[in-house]
Formats: sequence, structure tokens, C-alpha cells
Amino acid sequence: MPSGPLESAAPGRASVLPELREMWWETGVRARAQAGLLAVLAELPRLVIAAVSASWRADRTRTAVVAGTTVGAGVMSAFGLLATQRVLVELFAGGPTADKVLAALPALVTLAAVTVLRAGMAAAMGYAENGLTPKVDREVERRLFEVTTAVRLEAFDADAFADDMERAANGADSTTGLVQASMNLLAGLAGLLAVTVAVVVIHPLLLLALLVATLPNAWAALRAGHLRYQTYAAGSVRRRRLWLLHRLMAERDSAPELRSYGLRAFLLDQYDRVMGVETGIQLALARRVTTTTTVGAMIGGVATAVVYVLLGLLLIGGQIPLAAAATCVIAVQSAHRSLSVVTYQIDRVYTEGQHFGDYTGFMARAAAYLPGPAGPTAAGGPGPAAGGAGLPAAVPPSPARAGGTADRLREIVVEGVSLRYPDRDGPAVDGVSLTIRQGQTVAFVGENGSGKSTLAAMIATLRCPTGGTIRYNGRPAAEWDADALRARIAVVTQEYHKWPFTAATNIAIGDVGTEPRQDRIEAAAARAVAHEMIRELPHGYETLLDRTFAGGQDLSGGQWQRITAARGFLREADLLIMDEPSSALDPRAEDALFQAIRDRRGRATTILITHRLANVRHADRIYVLHHGRLVEAGAHDQLMAEDGRYAELFTLQAAGYDSARSTVAPAPRRANSG
Repeated sequence: MPSGPLESAAPGRASVLPELREMWWETGVRARAQAGLLAVLAELPRLVIAAVSASWRADRTRTAVVAGTTVGAGVMSAFGLLATQRVLVELFAGGPTADKVLAALPALVTLAAVTVLRAGMAAAMGYAENGLTPKVDREVERRLFEVTTAVRLEAFDADAFADDMERAANGADSTTGLVQASMNLLAGLAGLLAVTVAVVVIHPLLLLALLVATLPNAWAALRAGHLRYQTYAAGSVRRRRLWLLHRLMAERDSAPELRSYGLRAFLLDQYDRVMGVETGIQLALARRVTTTTTVGAMIGGVATAVVYVLLGLLLIGGQIPLAAAATCVIAVQSAHRSLSVVTYQIDRVYTEGQHFGDYTGFMARAAAYLPGPAGPTAAGGPGPAAGGAGLPAAVPPSPARAGGTADRLREIVVEGVSLRYPDRDGPAVDGVSLTIRQGQTVAFVGENGSGKSTLAAMIATLRCPTGGTIRYNGRPAAEWDADALRARIAVVTQEYHKWPFTAATNIAIGDVGTEPRQDRIEAAAARAVAHEMIRELPHGYETLLDRTFAGGQDLSGGQWQRITAARGFLREADLLIMDEPSSALDPRAEDALFQAIRDRRGRATTILITHRLANVRHADRIYVLHHGRLVEAGAHDQLMAEDGRYAELFTLQAAGYDSARSTVAPAPRRANSG
């Protein structure tokens, strides 16, 4: 297939696909590929102990049952082999057949009892493991989410932290795999130990025969696994590209442009290129693995034949009875089965253990981002159960909030506040000072990247300043109970989240500390010009707002903005921060929304961030930011009279609506306006 124009634009490249960052699942695979067998074996005890510790914390009873039945099954295996040997001794003895059967009867009864006990232990082990798995999942995931929901917001600004968190989330999923693999490994080792003990009891020479017959296959299995991991790790780039191609060719988001630009042949060509290489490598791996396992099987076959010859010579020389030789054959077969389990679980324990290490490492590193005593703490118990009509159940308000109406936010003082993001050279906010009083409507104005949203986030206590102080009613934020302070603040963010709940729940989560009454939800929706829109949905307020689920519905950007604004209005907070609340609204909805915001004036405080400057004319005070610094402050008329940066921005925007001035070039920016 000929390459397309994008391919020809980059001659010599095998693919135009971008290089994606390393995926979480490559950590364990790469570690296993780079580790030698001795390193793997040396690491196993620590990983097994970690798995058992996690299991013990989740459910001590079930863990004890699994451990006890694992050991018990091994003991029963040893007794089973010894009982089998005793049965064969009696059956191969001289005398009438009836007498031989009667002599073997006690050993047969013992063998039957051992078989029943092993079956019972296997059932008990399976029951305990099945009940243990969900408890381990809950224990490990709950601890992770207690941390991720408590760390300070600035933690998410660090690329390394976000990457670590993704790996930790998947590492939490690997904990169950590590526990299961560890238990299976212990069971396999118990089986091997049982066979070894039984063989030594029967005749010490048989132990050497057992090792010769089984070790070649064990080596071949471990070697083949190592080859698979090496190939898998080396092909990580190809798999990332295939993963990307799968998404591009089969997802809803890319489907319209795929068809409109005629990208089908181009993407299939990319797929053929990557898969052509991958198929060749997999075929080469298959040949190497087949060769390795064949060599191991041949060596093992020869060794087994040697064992049988040795047994024959011992029998002829009268050094061991026929019963012992027959038992040795059974032991070799049992050892093969146990070794198959052990070799597979060794690789699995090591790989899952690396992912579990991502989880434990993240938990240790995340401690640096946890808030201090004044900050939020992780939830100590289960989350609230779902309330009626699809709404979140009411959560009892904290004492600080319940008794806080007399201590409303009367004044917010920002004193020399700065904040610097870790990936930027300059500060996002630089030495800003201002005062906001109860009942005021203030606006933060400036070009993109001027620091408006960052300043608002610090006032909302979502971010901690790297310099300066913010005081609420004269008290620094550190002296407040963080939850009680945030309960007085509602934030409508520019980058809102589309929660996969019903329309009613999407609004109700704006104030989970109060009863989610339908009348309050509808009143908040009406103020945000969302009530009629919601009523027109297939199930009204009970419509699920996510097409991923059956019966779910899509909303436009403007409709989602109305839902988000309603969420902010529901709380009736002392301070409402509205960050670009109307960027996707039609003119009628925008006018109604800002009228609802103006209705708060004089009784509650509002911080408004918007690029549509006509909507901030009625603000009590307008703060103009530029490159993180506060450069102007005042009412609309005052700032227009000063003919500074605000006046320039307002005039430029107004000219777009004034047809008489549409052909007039804007005035040049003042040299001293920054």
C-alpha cells in the first residue's frame, strides 16, 4: 500500500505515529526482562511477605485459612505418596491375592482419607481465596483513594506525581494478582516439598532420580518465560502505537474526522506497518521458545529414561522393592505438575510485585503532599450511600459549619500573595494584594495566562500560596478548619468536570452537606437558566448525563455550563467564584445568568472571572492582572477614565459589536500599561 502525504513528508521514518510515554504495565515487564533468574529468586521472599501482609490486613481469618490449607495440602500429599507406596508393597508381596488385598486395606483406607482431606482443603482454600480477593481490593484501593483525595491540589501540577499516581492505581489492581500468585506459588512449593519428603522416606537414592528427571523441564520453562518477557519489553513502543491506532480507528471522538478527511487507508497502512514488524518478531519468539522447551523436554526425557534404567538396575540388584520404584514414577509425575505451577507463578509474582512496588512507593512519596493539621484529612469511613431519587445522601455538617452562620465571611484580605508552578520559570501570581468585603461583586480581568484563575483558586483554598498570606475575617487560612472554610465557598470552575450522574445529582453534589431536596435543586437550576433545559431531557432531572451508560444523554458545552453554574448556586455560599461561567452560553442564557449573579450583590460576595468585559461593568471593583501582577484596580468608569489596560481591552471588545467602528484599527497599546 503506498504511503500517504503525511508519510512522504517524513522520508525514512517507519511510522508517523507519535512516541507515547511508557505505560504502567511496562514497569513489571521490563524489570522481569532485565532481571536474571538468581535476582528473581532472591526477590521472591520479600514479595511473598508483602503479599501475605496485605492479605492479612484485609482479612486475617481467610488468610489463615489459605495458609493452613496450603500447608495441610502439602502434608496430605506426602502422606498420600507414603500410603500409595504402602499399598503397592502389600499388593506386590507374595501370597494369595485375597490376602494381599486384605493386607493393603488399611493403607487403602488411609489413602482414601488423605484424598478426601485434600479435596476438602482445596475447597476450603478456594472459598477463602474467593472471599479474600474483594477484601484485598477494597483495602488497598481505599488506602490509595484516601491519599489521592487528600493531597494538595499542587501535587497534580507535578508531572512525576501524576505519572506515579497512574502507576499506583494500576499497582493497586496488581495487589490481588500478587496475593493470588503468592498463594499459588506457596501451594506449588508445598507440593514439591511433600514429594521430596516422601521420596526420601521411601529411599534416599530416589531423590537424586527425581531431581534429574524434573530440573531440565523447570529450567526450560523459566528460560522460555525470560525470552517472552525480553521480547515483550523490547516491543513496548510498538504496543503503544497499536494501542493508539486501536483508539483512532474505533472510537467515537475520531470517527467524524476519520471519514471526512478520508483517513481510513492511511490508518490501516500505519496498522499494517506496525503489525508487520510485530508479527515477524512474534514468529521469531515462537521459534526460540519452541526450541528452548523442546531442548528442555528432550533433556528431561533422556533424564527420565536414565531414572527408569536406574530404577531397573536397583530392582534387579534387590536394593529397592518394586513398590518403591512404582512410587518413584508417581512422584516424578507429581513433581512435574508442581514444578509447572511453581515456574509460572515465579514469573507472575515478580512481575506483579513490581507493580505493587509502584503502589507502595507512591504511598510513601505522596505523604509529602498531604496537608498539615489545618488541612483536609482523608475520609475515615465508607463514603455516603446513594440517596433517594438518584441523589447523594445527606452528610451531617461538621460542627464548625453547623454553627458558622454567625461567622460569615465578612472580609477576605490578600497580602502579597504569589504562586509559582513547578514547570514554569516565572510566577503565575506575583505579589498580589487586595481586599474583598462581604456583599461585593468583584471581577478579575486580564489576558490568557495573567493569573486570574490561579489567584481565585488560592482564595478558594484549593491552592496554597508559595508566598504571602490570605486572611479570612482577619484569620490566616491555616487557623481555620479547612472543611469549614471551604463550606462557605462555592466554585464554578472553567474546566468543569462532567460527572456521570443524573442531572439532579450533578447539581446536588454542589452541596453534599445538606439534604438534596428537589425544590432547592430546581431553584438553583432556574437561576442558572438550566431548569427548562433539564425538563426537556428524556427523563427530566433523572436523566443520566453520560452516553457511556445505557439510557445516558449527551449535553452541549453550553448545557453543561448551565448545570455547573446551578451546582454553584445550590450552596448559597458566602463566597461564589465564577470562572468563565458563560463562555459557551447563548446571549439570552448569558444575560439571565449574569442577572442571577448581580442579584447576589449586597448580600453575598462574588468573584467573577470572564473575558466578556460587558458583564463586569456592574462589578463593585475590577482587578486587572497582567503576567501575574495586579496592574489596575477600580470600578468600570474609573478604569475607563484612566485609559489603561482595562480600557484598551474593553474598547477592543466593544469595537467588535459596533459596526460603525468595525473598520477602524485599534489604538496601539500604551507602552506603560503593564
